Amino acid sequence: MNIIDLFSGCGGLSLGFIKAGHTVLKALEYDPEIANTYKMNHPEIEVLVKNIKDVDNSSYFSDGEADIIIGGPPCQGFSMAGARIRGGFIDDPRNYLFKHYFNIVRMVKPKAFVIENVKGIQSMQQGKVFAEILRIFSSADLLDGKPYNMYYRVVKAVEFGIPQKRERMIIIGLQKGGIDVEDWWAKTRLQIANEEPSFFEQVTVRDAIGNMPKPSKDGCVDNMQPITNYQKYLYHGAKKLYNHNQTKHSEVAVNRMKKIKIGENFTVLPEEIHSVHSGSYGRLTWDGPAPTITTRFDTPAGGRFIHPDENRTLTPREAARIQSFPDDFIFYGNKTSICKQIGNAVPPKISYFLARLLDNIIKEN
Repeated sequence: MNIIDLFSGCGGLSLGFIKAGHTVLKALEYDPEIANTYKMNHPEIEVLVKNIKDVDNSSYFSDGEADIIIGGPPCQGFSMAGARIRGGFIDDPRNYLFKHYFNIVRMVKPKAFVIENVKGIQSMQQGKVFAEILRIFSSADLLDGKPYNMYYRVVKAVEFGIPQKRERMIIIGLQKGGIDVEDWWAKTRLQIANEEPSFFEQVTVRDAIGNMPKPSKDGCVDNMQPITNYQKYLYHGAKKLYNHNQTKHSEVAVNRMKKIKIGENFTVLPEEIHSVHSGSYGRLTWDGPAPTITTRFDTPAGGRFIHPDENRTLTPREAARIQSFPDDFIFYGNKTSICKQIGNAVPPKISYFLARLLDNIIKEN
């Protein structure tokens, strides 16, 4: 099926749909540096490097051109303060990111769409934001007589064989009604498990990055032979690994890290650390999943991102492994941009599952 990826970032959602055999026709990403990573890894795909408000028109999208639209409007677009829920949501300029996603769905009329967002979207403004999203996409009046049947679920990355405690909200809209998505979810899970028995296995940090060599200055290292099932899944025959370069930490930060053992954080330090993150200066454990990989995984104060053995934070490649990016995927841009690309991405293993789920639902219905 044909796919359009809105708010694509570096392409985590796209990767899963491509792996499942679908064709991404267009991707939209307004940040040029992030869009470049998408382009370099997918030169065959048209990447629109534009603000979504400038492209929700017939010059860029047309009725029926895609079967599925995917993407996650950034949640800061969902501020509801001062907006009347019934009358003001879709016209409040602060919600323009969501509004234009909606406009493109209305224009293209895909068979299905996927919105990925923060888990907390369900409780924003006492649940009014979430209720309004469901209402708008279910409205025949707003969608030219073609409303969507809505399904939503909070997904946990660990349940998809990803070594990370990430939780996200997945919202699915389907043109057809009367579909038991829960039943299809279970069937798809069984189908994938039969094809790849290790897909949903619990994965640890060691399973993900335990075979990685020491980082290098330029980030390019020889890729070791994969040992675990998870490493084999991501290997893709990549003889070289890129983006495996470590952050240069201050002497103060390194001395702090030296005092922290596996599973500990800033609370064991003999000084007062002011951080908004409860896991600040936390050292990862080899034998469990990592916490959510955020855009600040290169910063000791940003959370529990210190390597289990070494006095440094995770490299971008280690973070990408924990996010389930394949080894042959290369990130481009400066350090801040690369961290943002990895931390904001949808784990490709989750995306692959969603692609297979929609494939089953659409083909069988």
